[in-house]
Amino acid sequence: MEGKSILGLVLCALIFGAGFVISGDVGQYFNLSAFLIVFGGCLGTAIASFRMERLVFVSKVLRNSYRTRMREPAAIVEILVDLSVKSRIRGLHTLVEDERETSILFLRRALGFVVDNYSREQTTDILNTEMYFFKQRRDESERVLRVMADICPAIGLAGSVVGLIGMLSGVNDTGVVLATIPIALTSTLYGVILANFVFLPLAARIREVTDHDLLLQKIIIEGVRAIQSELNPRVLEVKLKSFLTPSAREGQLVSLARIKERFQIQEREEEAPRMAAPEEVGVSL
Repeated sequence: MEGKSILGLVLCALIFGAGFVISGDVGQYFNLSAFLIVFGGCLGTAIASFRMERLVFVSKVLRNSYRTRMREPAAIVEILVDLSVKSRIRGLHTLVEDERETSILFLRRALGFVVDNYSREQTTDILNTEMYFFKQRRDESERVLRVMADICPAIGLAGSVVGLIGMLSGVNDTGVVLATIPIALTSTLYGVILANFVFLPLAARIREVTDHDLLLQKIIIEGVRAIQSELNPRVLEVKLKSFLTPSAREGQLVSLARIKERFQIQEREEEAPRMAAPEEVGVSL
């Protein structure tokens, strides 16, 4: 997670906790019996509802969604435009070098299809299939968390009923009443907090990361299709920038000197006159 997000989350948690502190004794909001009822009930219903493999997968998705730094769409556009220029200068087969170096799995697979001479239709079909099932897996992970969020308030209500039963059974005993009332009230509190402050935000996080990844994958598919069809890099730049917000479209990405420096392209003397003409590689300087 980004530093700003962590700082904002900590600040909001402190403000939220301050409301409990100001209202009185903080210890009255902690009840082990109520917590065990709610937490155990939620965990049990999750295990009963989903396979353990699915729950483990959800935990991995959550860990990666907070630990992995998301690439910006503008950075992907820049990479694809660079690759387009490089392929026109040195040929599609040279993209195998970038296939090994890129840290983006989806882009690496796409470049592998290009280097292996897959047709444009085959490449598009495979990548669209991969993107579809990627979305399906993420949607299932989000659904797991939303189901648990729906369950938590009901489990909290069940804990409250347990507390009320205990209170009524000892109505003539003040000690029993005082011991069971906190269970009845804090169980509902724990159920609401787990649902609205844990599981729903986690589900929203998965949705946010999934939408971002799908956008990057769509940009990559369009970029790879254009590279295979040898589209003019300047036209490709304009096309891919349509995926970006207006504020991210400023400036031009195509620069022959920068491309050569990035990919360490050395001109041979006999090729220098041909490479020096921007119009031959589709680059307007």
